[in-house]
Amino acid sequence: MLDFLIETVMAVEWRHVVMWIIGGILIYLAIKKDMEPALLLPMGFGAILVNIPGSAVIGSGTGDEGLGIITSLFNVGIEASEAMPILLFIGIGAMIDFGPLLTNPKLFILGGAAQLGIFITLIFAAIIGFPLNDAASIAIIGAADGPTAILVATELVSNYLGPIMVVAYSYMALVPIIQPFVVKCCTSKKERRIRMHYNAKQIGKLTRILFPIVVTLVAGLIAPDSLSLVGMLMFGNLIRECGVLKSLSDTAQNAFSNIITLLLGITISFQMQAEQFVQWQTLIIMALGLFAFVFDTVGGVMCAKLMNVFSKNKINPMVGAAGISAFPMSARVIEKMCVKEDPSNHILMHAVGANVSGQIASATIGGLIIGLVGL
Repeated sequence: MLDFLIETVMAVEWRHVVMWIIGGILIYLAIKKDMEPALLLPMGFGAILVNIPGSAVIGSGTGDEGLGIITSLFNVGIEASEAMPILLFIGIGAMIDFGPLLTNPKLFILGGAAQLGIFITLIFAAIIGFPLNDAASIAIIGAADGPTAILVATELVSNYLGPIMVVAYSYMALVPIIQPFVVKCCTSKKERRIRMHYNAKQIGKLTRILFPIVVTLVAGLIAPDSLSLVGMLMFGNLIRECGVLKSLSDTAQNAFSNIITLLLGITISFQMQAEQFVQWQTLIIMALGLFAFVFDTVGGVMCAKLMNVFSKNKINPMVGAAGISAFPMSARVIEKMCVKEDPSNHILMHAVGANVSGQIASATIGGLIIGLVGL
């Protein structure tokens, strides 16, 4: 027994210790800072689990019988079918109310513009030497959409699936830190105080039911590869809006989403093994992911400013920043920023409209990239 203990301790390398520290940081951010605890907590604990030499959660790797639980979950839930990130979109769709977007359809433009950083980063990553499949997978981090990042990286067989997954979810959690700084750099105090009237008209039930069906058809014709994400997103929303599946809608929004999120978080840790994760390319991916995220935010803000040139009813440029896919975090961040500038000014509903538009746009662009790069 003592010999086995000594052998295990001697197998610990500096890289394992680095990953233990990273796992501890993720747990700290989840508990102390309340940053996406449902994701960061299982990711952080998983990072510690998989970096203990001889860990049973990884297994021996000799045939199916020798696989550990996290290896099996990764093989079945992500690598073989991308089932976990895709199924999570059903829950996300059930949470989304497209009413604010349908009330002000021009917010669709902001959701599209807030994907600008993806394309800039794709080109830049390819220029500095990343293969096209890796460059595209890294660029999609800018959408701040973890499931889409996983799907694109898996479908394009990226060599950096682990770092991409971890960085994508980490930046999702860091939206409250990154976005306010970027928005303030792009806007003046006067622009951040622009008031927007919200038309609280009721959207008819028929419109709400037809919307997910129409979006699915349009997305399918534009980018068929996006349907695994857009289709599940719209299916979840249809469950919400149909009015005859209330219990299923509640389940999808709560229990189902929580279970998938929990399993996805700890399954991602399979790709956080020290040998794969602790390498200089990971730092470059983190930098490129941040670059993409920043320019997605900038793209949304600048698009709102451009629309104001031609629009009588001005848009608060901060709403454009909510066009990224991090729902509903980004909308909440923008509302808090607005209230801080002017306590009597509220743009939450407009920010939510741009935010859900970004959710559709990022999934569609993810499918488009899979199709184009795959060709």
